Amino acid sequence: MKANLVLLPGDGIGPEIVESAKSVLEVVAKRFGHEFQYTSCLIGGIAIDETGDPLPQDTVDACRQSDAILLGAVGGPKWDDPNAKTRPEAGLLRIRKELGLFANLRPIKMFDQLADASPLRPDIIKGTDILFFRELTGGIYFGQSGSGEVDGHESAYQSMVYSVPEVERIVRLAAKAAQGRDNRLTSVDKANVLEPSRLWRRTAARVMADEFPEVQYDVVLVDAMAMHLINRPADFDVVVTGNMFGDILTDEASMLPGSLGMLPSASLGDGGPGLYEPIHGSAPDIAGKGIANPLATILASAMLLRHSLDLNEEAAAVESAVQEVLADGLRTADIARGGDSVSTEVMGQAVTAKLA
Repeated sequence: MKANLVLLPGDGIGPEIVESAKSVLEVVAKRFGHEFQYTSCLIGGIAIDETGDPLPQDTVDACRQSDAILLGAVGGPKWDDPNAKTRPEAGLLRIRKELGLFANLRPIKMFDQLADASPLRPDIIKGTDILFFRELTGGIYFGQSGSGEVDGHESAYQSMVYSVPEVERIVRLAAKAAQGRDNRLTSVDKANVLEPSRLWRRTAARVMADEFPEVQYDVVLVDAMAMHLINRPADFDVVVTGNMFGDILTDEASMLPGSLGMLPSASLGDGGPGLYEPIHGSAPDIAGKGIANPLATILASAMLLRHSLDLNEEAAAVESAVQEVLADGLRTADIARGGDSVSTEVMGQAVTAKLA
């Protein structure tokens, strides 16, 4: 296979972890006889510094012409001024809109080798394997917003809006994924309070009844789901929810395996290139120190191979290499629990050695 891949290293530790993942992809290409071409583009804070725009048009054009995109991270204290005309995160929101990436997939899987890294008891987290589907381009993050004065006081508002087609397409994707797993789907909403959630619940129920009657389907309120993730996470298979709820719940769930540094994500649309990234941020406090965990980005590259290039064997090889490295006892600082740790580069090299 010949594939054109766009790399968006971004800010903070982004360049370090993307470089590790690129090395893994290069070994995959060599081992399996593929040809991957790479184009590196700007996004986020570095793009603001160099062009004044967190998502330059050149980046958008390159992404549209690619087969898949691998992103590092964006943002940092340098660009955190709330009064700034634009911020790095605006580039991330815009690339999702530009490419029509409406579905964010976040697998929350417990690695047996890291059971001691989780803040929860092993008997609670054992067997946890959840695939979250977060709606990514609607809801409150993209609703009408503004600020002004009410009764002499400064006020602000942001609207939560969802349409039936937006709900239908994300629920369908999640249900299809459930069919290939344990055939269970949970929809999360706040229908007891929010009108958009009532629309979400009605629409999701109809789609499931009409199109996926064989999938075991249930509904959980978002506040209850936040509790269930702590006391019985292994009870869930595929979970689908809206943008804001998904943002919060997946960050909570990310701590079940013990570190943000272990979890990848994929953002997909109807055809076109997918965007793959670790779920952690730019970690500016450790940028340039060579101690960041590259495994989430490496696992994101496995998702890229599977979902955008349809290279399932290659994706499984990357995931197996990660598991073998962990079984060998290698740990970066975030998962070492105070024990011996290795650098970003050493961890990446260990994975490539297993693959080679």
